[in-house]
Amino acid sequence: MGVLNVTPDSFSDGGAFPRPGAALTHAQAMCSEGADIVDVGGQSTRPGAESVSVQEELDRTVPIVESLAARIDAVISVDTSKPEVMREAVNAGAGLINDVYALRQPGALTTAAALEVPVCLMHMQGEPRTMQLEPAYDDVVREVDEFLSERVSACRQAGIGAERLLIDPGFGFGKLLAHNLTLLRGLRRLTRHHLPIVVGLSRKGMIGQITGAAMSERVYGSAAAALLAVQQGANIVRVHDVRATREVLAVLAAVSAEQSGEQQLG
Repeated sequence: MGVLNVTPDSFSDGGAFPRPGAALTHAQAMCSEGADIVDVGGQSTRPGAESVSVQEELDRTVPIVESLAARIDAVISVDTSKPEVMREAVNAGAGLINDVYALRQPGALTTAAALEVPVCLMHMQGEPRTMQLEPAYDDVVREVDEFLSERVSACRQAGIGAERLLIDPGFGFGKLLAHNLTLLRGLRRLTRHHLPIVVGLSRKGMIGQITGAAMSERVYGSAAAALLAVQQGANIVRVHDVRATREVLAVLAAVSAEQSGEQQLG
């Protein structure tokens, strides 16, 4: 899943792709590097981010989703929590809703159920504006697992079948470095839901804390984190650097296939 933020203030690439032409060029480049999904976001969810109006988010995302739908083969995802944006983006060609609030905003659950496209449910403690002030957990893996279980149940009751659900533990969303590392080590526990696991670690603060690298220089750390996440059961990795991640995961896949062949021969 390649990241396409069409915002002025996203933590990594805010302001880089504000117009459909620039966004389309970047999306096509990510697809040529191996992106299967392009995730379009018109509302920054970085720590401290303020919310934007429905109309502003519509103006940012819908024209770009429409442009991409006519020109790329990848699935287009809309990164939003607003029912109005979900509706208009899907009508414009989006085939996936990626919601950091896990359909907890008013009207989001019923809207997503009616739109009949897949939905990614993410865990977040608090909200973007305040989530990193004092996050606290007794057992971060258990609490994330329980939250996602509750949201999956709410979706099923609303008529959203399991075949339309994905889950995301929400690395960096109301979590300190120690929480993120514990969650990555225990990620495989989330496979009990038998749903695709989406992981977003690319260029995040935890990578900078571990490596000391500036935002634009976190390619290697991000690719390593993606590899570890896939080893721990992740099915989809949300990344800024598609080619680097693809190459790292290609090596992992080749080694895994070789090991599988050796076990069968044995």
